[in-house]
Amino acid sequence: MNRVTKRSWLMCLFIFLLLGGMGFFVMEYTVKADAWVVAPGSPHVFKGSNLGNGVVVDRDDVVLLDVENNRSYSDNAETRASTMHWLGDRQGRIQAGAVGSYAALMSGYDKVNGLYDFAGGSGVARLSLSARVQNAALRALNGRKGTVGIYNYKTGEILCAVTSPTYDPDHVPDVEADTSGKYDGVYLNRFLQSSYVPGSIFKVVTTAAALECVPDIESRTFTCDGAYEYGTEAVTCETAHGTLDLKGALAHSCNCSFAQIAKLVGKKNMEKYVQKFGITESVSFDGVTSASGHYDISDTGGASFAWSCIGQHSDLINPARFMTFMGTIANGGRGVELFLVSSVTRGEEVLYEAKGRQTDRIMSKTTAEKLQSYLRNNVQTIYGDGHFPGLSVCAKSGTSQLGGGQKSNAMFSGFVLDEAYPLAFIVVVENGGYGSATCVPVLSPVLQECKAVLDAE
Repeated sequence: MNRVTKRSWLMCLFIFLLLGGMGFFVMEYTVKADAWVVAPGSPHVFKGSNLGNGVVVDRDDVVLLDVENNRSYSDNAETRASTMHWLGDRQGRIQAGAVGSYAALMSGYDKVNGLYDFAGGSGVARLSLSARVQNAALRALNGRKGTVGIYNYKTGEILCAVTSPTYDPDHVPDVEADTSGKYDGVYLNRFLQSSYVPGSIFKVVTTAAALECVPDIESRTFTCDGAYEYGTEAVTCETAHGTLDLKGALAHSCNCSFAQIAKLVGKKNMEKYVQKFGITESVSFDGVTSASGHYDISDTGGASFAWSCIGQHSDLINPARFMTFMGTIANGGRGVELFLVSSVTRGEEVLYEAKGRQTDRIMSKTTAEKLQSYLRNNVQTIYGDGHFPGLSVCAKSGTSQLGGGQKSNAMFSGFVLDEAYPLAFIVVVENGGYGSATCVPVLSPVLQECKAVLDAE
């Protein structure tokens, strides 16, 4: 009898463990199956380390990549080069993380059926990118290193995110043997993975902080005679700007004025608002995450703190993140999450459709509207409306001092304040020199191409 009882207990224990294990597996499968099926190396989903099935098209249904057809890229060489950092190459040196996030849907996967056959059909991922705009941006960069990013700040869709240098994946150059420096950093998606010294585009952040925390900031004036002593050092301008108010200080990008504005804002408030505005945070969309920025004033003296408010010192920004900051200003102080993949379909069936979700408010509507007017004034009085026909552009330029004898990076960021063209942008040209002189000729034709694309929709 004792032997039967022991066996019964052992059998019960075995059944308990079996059921427990099955329950654990079902729970793990329910939670993690999507990640398992698209794990790196999955032969059902990937070829090498990139998407292994389906078709990728742009916002106008231009085929960018047909994986079913022996990984066939666009029949246009310029389009192949301008979109490669989002589609990946055949060797897997450049990975298509955002598109790859939908690999399970593209391959025909669900939790009930697993990986199943589309009966000869392919999943189609439609990107928000425009091949026309991508090509215009790559052409405007003209071989210079940098990035151009543009998105719709009302919907969150990315129309343009070009990285240079790049190459045609159908005609791969010998990157390793190149000694000219032409392909330095070619595997890097500069829009997503780089962080740059912002230079004077960061003055928009300091202006926003001042508007939020210094009650009489708009009634104050600041005098610039070419240098302003702050502590034991001086902050300098290339020329004496005379007496300026806050609006004029931003328009003329006066370092001396901003050193005085920094003193009024103070360290604690700058730290508070940099965090509140999310300037140094990474931005995530479609399963990819950008590089982070940097703002550290813990050990700064007076002049160093002032330079941090001017976008120098140790400041760093990621292009995608700063672009969304500008879009949030344009949108009245609340942003919209980015997306690159608009939809995934199979025939008439919609498997996924992007919905740009609104983010938390980062500044008051009053502050946002004041910044809109200041940045609009910059273009009207300094950069010139004539560069942007038919568009109400609001922007700030930046010339990022790098030190070590390097030529400065050129920066330009802002937005279009038109209901029909709700576009925010950033342009970075590495070692490009002065911000507006270098970046405005890059941005101008790209915005016109965006305007044409939106007009046609």
